[in-house]
Amino acid sequence: MVEKFVGTWKMISSENFDDYMKALGVGFATRQVGNRTKPNLIVTVDEQGIVCMKSQSTFKTTEIKFKLNEPFDETTADDRKTRTVVTLENGKLVQTQSWDGKETNIEREITEGKLVAKCIMGDVIAVRTYVKEA
Repeated sequence: MVEKFVGTWKMISSENFDDYMKALGVGFATRQVGNRTKPNLIVTVDEQGIVCMKSQSTFKTTEIKFKLNEPFDETTADDRKTRTVVTLENGKLVQTQSWDGKETNIEREITEGKLVAKCIMGDVIAVRTYVKEA
């Protein structure tokens, strides 16, 4: 089921991301860079079922490797240290990050051939859309 996410995805739109970063507690300078960055998302799965998600841009490249349903420690692009778990729910890849008593979810799904990532923090939702590179 994770296989449909595999590939190199190029961001084509980002809506409400500044408000999402504010809700996370990201500072002004980092938000300015975050708003201008349009990263590629590279998803691979190895033969052991370990998923690698790499967010690659001229500003910063971050990478996480995980097995579904197994919690791991993550240092996010904005430098939060989180306890993260990724699950597969109704065809969506759901990444839950927990830190300092807070929690955010990033729901990724394939819709009409595009990868749509919904970043959810409380009642703030950002939507980032990617297309698959040839």
